[in-house]
Amino acid sequence: MTGEAAIPQLNIAELFFQVYRYGSLNRDHRQQLKHILLKESISEEEQTAIDRLLYAVRRGWLKISD
Repeated sequence: MTGEAAIPQLNIAELFFQVYRYGSLNRDHRQQLKHILLKESISEEEQTAIDRLLYAVRRGWLKISD
């Protein structure tokens, strides 16, 4: 064990909802996105949701926090 707490894995819909609910991407959310992106393949739905989150960050609608 590396000493880091295990982050419960969320599906993309839950992650999307949480991020928009709080208005920011925190460290755990970013780890979830990283986990999803590093899977061998992601669905079109997952890719679309990730694209929307990144677009919202670029537009300033969502913040990145620690």
